[in-house]
Amino acid sequence: MLPAPASPSEIADRWNRCPHSQAFGLGKLSADDYAARFLRDWGIDLEPSRFLREYRSWSRSLLPGARELLAGLRPRYRLAALSNSNELHWDRNSTEIGVTELFEVAISSHQVGLSKPDPAIYKVALDRLQVSPDAVVFFDDLKPNVVAASELGIRAFQVEGVEEVRECLAREHLL
Repeated sequence: MLPAPASPSEIADRWNRCPHSQAFGLGKLSADDYAARFLRDWGIDLEPSRFLREYRSWSRSLLPGARELLAGLRPRYRLAALSNSNELHWDRNSTEIGVTELFEVAISSHQVGLSKPDPAIYKVALDRLQVSPDAVVFFDDLKPNVVAASELGIRAFQVEGVEEVRECLAREHLL
């Protein structure tokens, strides 16, 4: 969709700095406003409705093995999800992919107006679960999110993918 070629790292860097994506992920912009601003600032010549359809489809599926791992953990542990997301991806994840049904509590940044690594979003999760930080094991792929959780007293681990989560759970004697 971009008007000029860019490397994946250039796109990711620009995406992470994009104020419109950040605002949309915090629930501060409607989908229509997000599309209009994003398309304008990124110089993308596309109808907003088509962009939103494409954008919604970027949330594709669970990682292989995730559903099975969570199903195995559910009888022994309370499971919660804390996601930096937006209304379009969250809706797709909930209604079509079935992600939220795998968790007792599922919180998206757009619902609470906070995003990781802001310590306040972890406190929202702890409050909803009615647990203390030391009762939680947290996994995330981004170091700043892991550091923020750790600073609150949560056992937090940086992982990439389902197998790393499984390996970490085994090391922690939780599997």
